[in-house]
Amino acid sequence: MNAQALKVVEVGWLDARETLTAVELSHACGLTAAELDELVEYGVLTPLPQRPSERVFSAECVVPLRTAGRLRHDFDLDLFAVAILLGYLNRIDELEREVKSLRAHLPGHPPHPHRGEGPEPWREPHG
Repeated sequence: MNAQALKVVEVGWLDARETLTAVELSHACGLTAAELDELVEYGVLTPLPQRPSERVFSAECVVPLRTAGRLRHDFDLDLFAVAILLGYLNRIDELEREVKSLRAHLPGHPPHPHRGEGPEPWREPHG
């Protein structure tokens, strides 16, 4: 991946068809190469089978890894907890895509508006 593509990763515009080496993924996610290796051992991060001599990963794993890394830092989680969290984040993403696909097939139902990250904020009732 060239320097321009790494800038794209940094600002969040990411083409999921791109690939990253372990070093590039480490820089993009803020995890060390050893931590990435451990996540591979846990089975929550899978390198692409394209080049057996060098571990290459899909760019679509950057966002969940960044989220898991941020939560690790915020809540002082160990890497095993991060692995469990990453598995859940990937499963949630998969289920959200499936729901969107199913909604698209329902006749007469407009697409559900995206609420953003997390639950709706609580608002004080005015009355």
